[in-house]
Amino acid sequence: MAEAVYILCALTSMLCAMLLYRGYRANRTRLLFWASLAFLLLAINNVVLYVDLVILPVLADLFWYRTGVALAAMLLLLFGLVWETG
Repeated sequence: MAEAVYILCALTSMLCAMLLYRGYRANRTRLLFWASLAFLLLAINNVVLYVDLVILPVLADLFWYRTGVALAAMLLLLFGLVWETG
């Protein structure tokens, strides 16, 4: 059951990234661009989570890779928020 949740979270994040990018292309609001990049990285984070916990549970520990990708996503979103308000 958890495997399905990981996949659905990755698909949802990818859909959000695509919709945000589509909104960016229509309005040229830079915050939408940064948010779409953040959601793209969150989708990648969910894929790495699936690989870590389902495909390679014993062979490899991808905790630091998952954390790094999630940190990069949040930093991109924070940068976009600060850049747009300043």
